[in-house]
Amino acid sequence: MKNNEIKHVGVVGSGAMGSQIAMVSALAGYPVTLQDIEQESLDKAKTFLTLQMDRRVEKERYTREEVDQAFERLTFTTNIEELSKANMIIEAIVEKLEAKRDLFSELDKIVTDDTILATNSSTIVSSKIADVVSNPGNVCNIHFFNPVLVMDMVEVVKGPHTSDETAEVSMAFVKSIRKTPVLLKKEISGFIANRILGKLMDEAVFLYENGYATHEEIDLVCKKALNHPIGPFELMDLTGIDVNYFVRMQRYSESGDKKDKPARIVAEKVGKGELGKKTGKGFYEYDENGTKVEVKK
Repeated sequence: MKNNEIKHVGVVGSGAMGSQIAMVSALAGYPVTLQDIEQESLDKAKTFLTLQMDRRVEKERYTREEVDQAFERLTFTTNIEELSKANMIIEAIVEKLEAKRDLFSELDKIVTDDTILATNSSTIVSSKIADVVSNPGNVCNIHFFNPVLVMDMVEVVKGPHTSDETAEVSMAFVKSIRKTPVLLKKEISGFIANRILGKLMDEAVFLYENGYATHEEIDLVCKKALNHPIGPFELMDLTGIDVNYFVRMQRYSESGDKKDKPARIVAEKVGKGELGKKTGKGFYEYDENGTKVEVKK
């Protein structure tokens, strides 16, 4: 397959990641099918994307015509069969291995022999999924960063099963949607950015749980001293504290090392349903527009 033969992009999962992956693909000119099992999730995704793109039109980053045309290319559906027309499908569902394996097995029944099946996961490497499909060479990781509409970097990861052609087409596809790809020539959980970021996250949580500073102070230091755009606790709220939890649980299931388990505060937040921006409360509180609420002390 050559990159110019990618005629239709499919995205599975209409959460923050999937919806934005779908939009950047549509903005680049691809017809896109965004599929989710829940109509409510699709409705929320459409509302979210409309709001985000309206803001970008107001700031003159896109014209109204460009945005309207992108939405015309974007189909929202609960019917997985509609993904059969896509020859590049990117999965962005929950970070649970069995859920991904079940999905890829289902996709394998409806796609063509040369359809690329990519997972957006940065924790679950594609070799843990590829054995459930007929053509493992078509499977790889294509890892976007949140928020996808803003972040330029994308990690493409070549597993031991991934064909050179799949890696090449995936790299070319990422470039075609105006992102900067980096190819990892072999698998490692967490890839590059999140392995480095994970060390910082672990230290931030250690300092907070042991009373050295508040989470607000730690975030402030990371922004002012390290010049990070947002702090580690703000980042967990943005991406979803449950994502951090599932990532660490997956890592723990693989290693058996208790040090890989989710931090106590993360497990507590997940247990309370305080998952960050998407629930209105995480380490910080947010209003209905997702804007951080300043809490008086």
